[in-house]
Amino acid sequence: MTSELSPTEQLRRSIDLLWGGTERPARGPKPTLTLDRIVDAAIAVADRDGTAAISMRRVAGELGVGAMTLYRYVPGKAELLALMLDRVSGPGEEAVRAAEKGWRQLLTAVAHDSYRLHLAHPWLLQVNWTRPVMGPNSLAGAEIVVAALADLGLTSQERISVMVTLDGFVTGYARHRILYDAAAEETGVSDEEFWSQHLPVLERAMTSGNYPAMAALAEDAFDAGWDETFEFGLSCLLDGFATFFAARRSNPPAGTTGTDRSAGCP
Repeated sequence: MTSELSPTEQLRRSIDLLWGGTERPARGPKPTLTLDRIVDAAIAVADRDGTAAISMRRVAGELGVGAMTLYRYVPGKAELLALMLDRVSGPGEEAVRAAEKGWRQLLTAVAHDSYRLHLAHPWLLQVNWTRPVMGPNSLAGAEIVVAALADLGLTSQERISVMVTLDGFVTGYARHRILYDAAAEETGVSDEEFWSQHLPVLERAMTSGNYPAMAALAEDAFDAGWDETFEFGLSCLLDGFATFFAARRSNPPAGTTGTDRSAGCP
């Protein structure tokens, strides 16, 4: 059995579930499950096997019930996925602690929380987040960032652009690391084997004179760890924001509410 709702109806039902839709079936036997338990089980399946493995039957098996039982709570996979995404989208612990400590500490904390979240739930990279179904947790995650950017002289669009830019950096880096970690298993070739096969041709290339800038790099140029490189990139990004914010404070754009538009980086 699959959801017989149209895409628009699925969206409406997802929104209803996220924003306080009843989790107790209106009719039938006394419920034995909750939406929280169902979402937890679905996340556990996705953590192990990705979003392609999520089905009402598979999640029901995790819970030790029949698939029809789940349909009394959630119409189908689309609605379940919306619930899963909102569950993990709220402000992280580090961000909550940093909420009153200034924009830089808050954005740093948000980046750390998001990075750890993606590493813990790699399936998030399999989901199209460009048009998420907004629930209370995801809205709270946006709220904490937008609030931290208040009183900086930014337009509304600029505050949203800062949030989107930060998210793009974190998810891009997380994607790179997750794909790298998966490469050996997917190809059956270990890192050692991969680079040992390249070594003879790379040595010839570095002594050919065709790649002088690469050849001049120190031997440990590629030895920076994942976390070290993440912190480097994040620090540079935040330094850029700081320069932009300082310029905004000294030369604020006309209007900072409503439909105001960004004037771009000065």
